[in-house]
Amino acid sequence: MIKKILKSVRAKLFLTLCVVIVMIIGFFVVINNAVLEALYYYNKKEIILDTYEFINTSIQKEFNEEEKNRYELELEKVSVNNNFEILILNKDNNEDIIYATNKNFLPDFGTINEIKYDVNYSIFNKSDVMYAKDGIDIRRLNDRKNGIVYVLLSGTLDNGNKLYIRMPITPIQDSASISNRFIFVMGTAAIILGGVAITFITQRFTKPIEELNDIANEMSKLNFKRKYRINDSEDEINELGKSINTLSDKLEDTIYKLKLSNSELEKDIEEKSKIDEMRKQFISDVSHELKTPIALIQGYAEGLVENVNTDDENRKFYANVILDEANKMDKLVKRLLELMKLEYEDRKFNDSKFDIVELINEVVKNSKVVLSDNNIEVEFKSNEPVYVYADDFYIEQVVTNYFTNAIKNVKEINGKKKIKIGIKNGREEGKLRITVFNTGSRIDEENLNRIWTRFYKIDESRDRSKGGTGIGLSLVKAIMTKYKSKYGVTNKKDGVEFYFEIQEAK
Repeated sequence: MIKKILKSVRAKLFLTLCVVIVMIIGFFVVINNAVLEALYYYNKKEIILDTYEFINTSIQKEFNEEEKNRYELELEKVSVNNNFEILILNKDNNEDIIYATNKNFLPDFGTINEIKYDVNYSIFNKSDVMYAKDGIDIRRLNDRKNGIVYVLLSGTLDNGNKLYIRMPITPIQDSASISNRFIFVMGTAAIILGGVAITFITQRFTKPIEELNDIANEMSKLNFKRKYRINDSEDEINELGKSINTLSDKLEDTIYKLKLSNSELEKDIEEKSKIDEMRKQFISDVSHELKTPIALIQGYAEGLVENVNTDDENRKFYANVILDEANKMDKLVKRLLELMKLEYEDRKFNDSKFDIVELINEVVKNSKVVLSDNNIEVEFKSNEPVYVYADDFYIEQVVTNYFTNAIKNVKEINGKKKIKIGIKNGREEGKLRITVFNTGSRIDEENLNRIWTRFYKIDESRDRSKGGTGIGLSLVKAIMTKYKSKYGVTNKKDGVEFYFEIQEAK
């Protein structure tokens, strides 16, 4: 955790600024120690030289008593302001003092001979000579009597008089020490206050960076909802935030388009797969179901070619069989193609409002001859129109398949073959249930779900003369699945009832 914090931008920025402050403080301490004293000596040297020029220029004038007093007062101000001690000696008599700033301090100079022969003063080294030119000598000296270090100017004025200016340098050493302590104290305070300030500053700078980092992490997870809050400032971070937001929008749009393209591609692949599956299934079903009619057609055709039967009646029978089988093949292929389209394509229904009673009556009417030949009684009690909303073409196929299936499987019960068609409310609200019942044998429980499979036959020995294709109920299942409506079969006491539900028209 600590290692992670130290690696953060905030910690690095904080430590960097603290190091910079410490380095600046150290720089000032070094400069103070190395430069302050030299600068002070240079400044005092210039002041001493300026004082020498002032005295040298002024001493040549003839003063009256008042001017002399004013002149001496000026020298006293210079000496006090600069901590100087000034001594002017007569050129002819070195013991004749023309001017002294403070006669009480004269013994500190020693006697003239002492100054002349450096009895009480010692030069530190050659480097302590600060100035030596035009008869003027400025150097640092050590007064052995009191242990004080002085800067001493000794020179000859233009009128021949001797001039001595002495200044103690102990104060500059104390000032440098005090200054260093002051810098240290202020530096410590600066580090503490700077640390607090830097904490707030780094937080201000790193907070938007951390926010941008979080947004980037969300973007890496494909979450583009979070955006950077743009403020009024025009700094680089704000511009980066705008760029991140723009990038996020473009990535989101691009990924959305990619998903759409991928979805369309998946649909195309799925559609192609369905088509391939439909093609394989169609070929398999057709090849399986057309074996028998093709064999019959081939057999009867060969019989005609070889004149197996020479009489016209038999040849006509052969031709009728071939024609009948060809019609069955045509019907099978058409219904199979329709079933494939319903199962494998996005088949669109042309829904409209129509009278289901009228449709059922038309289906019954079309089977009138078959019903009469087989003595089948149809019971359908509905005289008034009942309107539904669906595709009448496909609903007619459903009703026809149910009714045809009932005709094929109806059996005599209590001396009657009966088919009952009914219309009642469906299990789902707003739907009607159409039922088709026929008397006869019940369907075994194990076959109730299998009968909806294409080409499945309960009775394998069923006579082909009934004309079934074996895909009628499969077609019903496909149509009702598209409508998402209920359909099925139920065993009754003396027969079987098929049903389907359809949307009632408002």
